[in-house]
Formats: sequence, C-alpha cells, structure tokens
Amino acid sequence: MLDVTIEKIVPRGLGLAFAENLTVLVPLAAPGDELRVAIREIKKRTAFADIVTVTRSGPRRVPPTCELYGKCGGCDMQHMDYRAQLDAKKGFVRDCLQRIGKIEFDGEIAMIACPEPFGYRSRARWHIDRQRRALGFYARESHDVIDVAHCPILTPGLQSSLEYLRESTNWDEIWSDKATIEAASGEEGRVSIHSSEDGESAAELSFTVAGETYAFSAEVFFQANKFLLAELIDAAVGDANGDAAVDLYAGVGLFTLPLARRFANVTAVEDNPESAIIAQKNIDNARLVNTRLVANSVEEFLRKGEINNVDFLLLDPPRAGTAKNVIPAIAELKPTTISYVSCEPSILARDLRTLVDAGYSIESITALDMFPQTHHVETVVRLSVAEARTK
Repeated sequence: MLDVTIEKIVPRGLGLAFAENLTVLVPLAAPGDELRVAIREIKKRTAFADIVTVTRSGPRRVPPTCELYGKCGGCDMQHMDYRAQLDAKKGFVRDCLQRIGKIEFDGEIAMIACPEPFGYRSRARWHIDRQRRALGFYARESHDVIDVAHCPILTPGLQSSLEYLRESTNWDEIWSDKATIEAASGEEGRVSIHSSEDGESAAELSFTVAGETYAFSAEVFFQANKFLLAELIDAAVGDANGDAAVDLYAGVGLFTLPLARRFANVTAVEDNPESAIIAQKNIDNARLVNTRLVANSVEEFLRKGEINNVDFLLLDPPRAGTAKNVIPAIAELKPTTISYVSCEPSILARDLRTLVDAGYSIESITALDMFPQTHHVETVVRLSVAEARTK
C-alpha cells in the first residue's frame, strides 16, 4: 500500500503521483486527491496502482452520476467536475506534443466544451453475453459484459433502444456466446441498429449540420457527438479555399461536402465499402459535380501518385492512426495547408513530428470535447508549409 497525493491528470485519464522513488499512475483519480493505493504492476520506475481508499477528496472530485461507474469501461472521468475534465484534456494534448512529438507549441490550445456533457452519445456498441443474459458494455480493462439498464451519456433515442432490446431480446434465438450490436441515432430520435447476429442492413439515418445533410447508418462511422459537429467542421475546414483539396479517410463525407463548397476540385478517399457508397450518395444528393470519390485505401491512393499541386489536405484517420507510409507520403506531396483531425493525441504528436521535420509549421490547435466523461479528446491541428510550393 502507498499513500499518495494526485498532482495532475495525464493522458489516458490517469492520476499522477510520486512516492518512494516511483512515478505512480492511478485510474479514476482527481487532482488533489489524497489516496491509499495498491500497486498492481511496476515497470522500471513507474507503478500502476488502484484506489483502495479516498483519504481526502481533491477539490475537483464530484459524485459520479452512473451507478455502474468504476465497473463499466465506458467512462473514466465522471468523478471530476466538467471544467476539470476540460483542463485535463487540454493538458493531454500539450503533454503528448512535448513528450512524444518533442514539439514546443507556444500558442494557445483552444478548448471547445460540449454544451451537453451527458445525453450526448449518438452511437454505441453494445455487447451480449448469452450465457449470463447480459446486455451492455465491457467492464473496465476486461471483455466481461456489464449488464446496463441505463447509461447517462446516451442520447434519449439510444437509451430507449437499449431498454427495448433488453425487454424484447429472445435469448434462445441468439447463437453466439458473445455478440455485438451497433446502434446510432439521427434526427427526430430515429435509431439505426445493426447486429452481428443477422445479415440485415441497418436503417439509414440523416443529420443536417452547417447546411449539409448527411446520410449514415449504424454500419458506418459517423461522429458520436452531434452537439459539436458544426464546431468540428469549422475547426477542420474554416474559411479555407482554393483550387484543389483532398479529404483522406473521408468516411461518409463529413468534411468532403463543405470542402467542395470552397474548392474548385475535391478528391475524397475512403476504403470502407459501405462508407464509400453512402459518401457517394451524400455527394450526389448535395449535387456536387466537382468532387471525385476514390474507393481505395489512403496508403494505396498516395502510393499511386494520382494528384499533385494540392492546396489543402485534410486527414481524419481512425483511432489506431495512419498506416506507416501515409504521413511521409503526405509530406512528400507537400500540400500548402494540412488539417489533421485526430482522436488520439499520442499518435497525432508522433505524426506531427514527421510533418514538422518535413518543413511544416503548426498554425493552430483546437481541442474539442466530443467525448465528455471519458479521457478521449478530438484535436484539430492546422499546419502550413514553411516554403512556398512550386506549381
């Protein structure tokens, strides 16, 4: 056992403390907490520990809203007041820049709060344990299913769907011991459901933001927080304009459509077949004739060298990040401006190091709290090339 005081919250939402010549990292801690902790693992001089007793609560600790908090793996910052969550997430971005990217950014990191820190999540992945007849999320640091009756971060539409599934599921008809259900909500409370247990297509939804209407479904990726979509688009695209723009990892075209209103020609690249089909539908419904959709991997698209003289390049890779050769290929292409949208600051920092070494400078950094009550943070970084591109 160790008695520690939490100095601050670091990436992945861990409390940082020091004791007995060890750096101690503690989940579910808040700044200023005085804790008794039990060490579960030591790596070199870093100890990973769990709270045994909160001896004295720090000033930012609050009672969590969810009765399953600490057991369910969905949230890990619900015990902190919302301003403390925002301050911590801004710190995560700067910490990763300095520690991983070796980048000292002197400018301010803008932090955009979510107007609804609860009831915001418009997509979810629920897990089923047939033997235990449990439906919900994974437990913390486990693939055991936590049976969830109510989740305070879900939109009302998804909460109603969760309740309906719990009441209507015929457990005798489920074949897999562990199955998943993808769910998404759109406008007017409509919900799309897709289960790994059947091959039926999910219902199509729509959402209108910043003057553009997007089709999507539970089978494809679409941002899970509709409250900040306009702010996300503005941070990523802003007032950029010019001749040629490229949208990498385009999904269903969230950034493609506003880019096409500002640039003479837009190329969107998406390798997920279902997403590419819906992206093309969104492009057609928007009556955009200046936009080309490439249904291929970003790595292969860049390898082929189909484009040059790019004014603006936007990339929004999945949480796992880009393939190994993507960032070097972007640096070689040398677009005038790059807008990098990321939900994983550690990978973002790694890639920014490569771009800075290739001659780019960071113009602005905006963090958006797309995932309140969790340690996740969305970040948009705008970069410009230091030397003029030769056309």
